[in-house]
Amino acid sequence: MPDTGGAEATGWTGYLAARGYVDDVLAEVGDVVAVHDRLIFASGPPRPAAWAQNVWFDPVRIRIRSIGEGAKALRALQRNWALYACRLHRRARLIQEQLPHVSAKPLVFPQPAPTAPLGSWTLLDEATLLAAPRCSSPFPNGEAQFVEDKTAPPNRAYLKLWEALTVLGRHPGPGERCLDLGSSPGGWTWVLQSLGARVVSVDKAPLAPEIAALAGVEFRQASAFALEPREIGPVDWLFSDVVCYPARLLGLVERWLESGLVRNLVCTLKFQGATDHAAARRFAAIPGARLMHLHHNKHELTWARLA
Repeated sequence: MPDTGGAEATGWTGYLAARGYVDDVLAEVGDVVAVHDRLIFASGPPRPAAWAQNVWFDPVRIRIRSIGEGAKALRALQRNWALYACRLHRRARLIQEQLPHVSAKPLVFPQPAPTAPLGSWTLLDEATLLAAPRCSSPFPNGEAQFVEDKTAPPNRAYLKLWEALTVLGRHPGPGERCLDLGSSPGGWTWVLQSLGARVVSVDKAPLAPEIAALAGVEFRQASAFALEPREIGPVDWLFSDVVCYPARLLGLVERWLESGLVRNLVCTLKFQGATDHAAARRFAAIPGARLMHLHHNKHELTWARLA
């Protein structure tokens, strides 16, 4: 357990559920000790929780008698803090205002994610703070924001890929060969082409004309599931935003991994109706995989496996 000074260690881990997905985090985490709006606490070390937008490691309980005392106690732990306010909003905001300002300017993609440590805190009641100096996300409450391009991309799906690549800390480089499955109307293809990659873009529906005309984009009007890896050949990156059941996507991913023709994969698991937690666990169990709910995800998860 880390040194917490005068703060009281809880022995918990906190999970901040993505908006609308508290039940999914509860299903993943199991037994919990407290739920405060979207913020869920469970005893012990972190558990797999893909639907948590931010994980609070080793949160501590701090007793305070005033707003100034609360801010002082947080500053004693570290510099940078993001407030998650689920109650006592005015009092919490007044404490946050006495803390050093944390810049939350939207990123200009492909600008990297912030690297400075960012803690999270909340007020349980007027006299009690709960604070985690270390969290899983470098963004306040796990919410990555970007300077949007409102003219070039054909839809808003590009934001999801921007966030995925930013969180992963890797992206295709000039000349790398990318396969974009389920690409229409072309938001992800636009992102990849803008990075200088060569893109094989595949969908049964056509690309937006302005995307199909971009240099380095090869469009194939076909089903992603009808393609055999040997037909495409080696690719540096495979991307999929295909609308399908996760079990079907898993078969596609396994086929490509077995082929040995792909180095990096980034895919969206889309859930129709109830969340298929069993399928999500199968994706998470693939060696080297990462499964996460991005701020720009809806009822879906982003899965990645990087070489």
